[in-house]
Amino acid sequence: MKIHLIGIGGIGVSALAQYYLSQGHEVTGSDLVMSEITDYLKKMGVSITLNKLQKVSKNPDLVVYSPAIKKDNPELKYYLKNNVRCLSYPEALGELTKKYFTIAVSGAHGKSTTTAMLGLILLKAGLDPTIIVGTKLKEFGNTNFRPGKSKYLVIEACEYDSSFLHYQPQIIVITNIDKEHLDYFKNLSNILKAFKDFISRLPKTGVLVVNGDDKNIEGLLNFKVQKFFLNQNEAVNIKKILKVPGNHNIYNALAAMTAARELKIDDDVIFKALSEYKGSWRRFEESDEVIGVKRIKLINDYGHHPTEIRATLQAVREKYPDKKIWCVFQPHQHQRTFNLFDDFVKVFNLAPIDNIIITDIYDVKGREIKMINKKVSSKILVKKINKKNLSYLPLANVEKYVRKNIKEGDVLLIMGAGDIYEKLSMKIEKPA
Repeated sequence: MKIHLIGIGGIGVSALAQYYLSQGHEVTGSDLVMSEITDYLKKMGVSITLNKLQKVSKNPDLVVYSPAIKKDNPELKYYLKNNVRCLSYPEALGELTKKYFTIAVSGAHGKSTTTAMLGLILLKAGLDPTIIVGTKLKEFGNTNFRPGKSKYLVIEACEYDSSFLHYQPQIIVITNIDKEHLDYFKNLSNILKAFKDFISRLPKTGVLVVNGDDKNIEGLLNFKVQKFFLNQNEAVNIKKILKVPGNHNIYNALAAMTAARELKIDDDVIFKALSEYKGSWRRFEESDEVIGVKRIKLINDYGHHPTEIRATLQAVREKYPDKKIWCVFQPHQHQRTFNLFDDFVKVFNLAPIDNIIITDIYDVKGREIKMINKKVSSKILVKKINKKNLSYLPLANVEKYVRKNIKEGDVLLIMGAGDIYEKLSMKIEKPA
């Protein structure tokens, strides 16, 4: 079968592309720009063009498009007009979940890490799972997909746009529920309803694994429920073996462990897999770098929600209690910054960090409301926080300022879900 993917450079769609390749299908794709992900897919034999119709002798059998692709996209309109079967990424992934024993990991924060941990546990247990995760893993050859030959499918199930309502899992893991994606959900009540609807998709024999310490999860529970808590002896043992720092990662590991036990996986296997987990792409990703002649520790992190930011800042201070820590943060979306403005202020007011730079807000094409832009900016946020060690700098000026002022042995945390890691970390010299 010939399958074409629009927005193939997206972290989810690219995983599906690899799945289709593993099943022997002919795969093509398109996107607005080339990236590390598209380069990787091209090396695997995928023909990719830049945002234009493929020049093929006949239409594909199936078109899968990213959630970021709108109905007025020229490619999508063409294929729809020509009666080609077109599925959104969640719809296409939903079809796969019906073919497997699917374990879906959801929640506002920690989905990628928990999915990765659980997938690696199943792999270590010899269950040969297929894994689709929203980040790249070193264990999978620095990619976001792992083909398996068994009945097990482990997926990251995002709640945005109620995508996870297309999935049909046998086990659902909920890491936490928070005020996130308010551009779509508008309020917490709608988020809770979406999660309740997701839970209702479990069969009668299904299992629900939830964070027992999360107050927003209360009232959603039915089915066979397994809870995990931080204040257990197991949490202490997990903290000792994890290579990734922070209480939030202990929660992620507890979630993965609880789900794995439902599959009758031995604790020895679980702890062995968790101890070998190396971390995910842009989730507290550490490296030793050189700026000029100054050797520093660089931490690259995807955190962009106040809850994630708090967890990351606490984790970096916990790991480097005596180091001078810098944080460069790029807010993600004007709407998110506006909706969670007070939460951002609280988080950065209490941040245990020596120097904080907040740079320009990263806009996500197709997900911004213009009226919001006039009501919020990084300058307004910094003014409201009003903290001596926190300042605003335009993104174009950040690198020069950091190069001049950072000292030998300091820690530099680059944080945000936009292009901040490309604008800064790619320009830092590798040590000889």
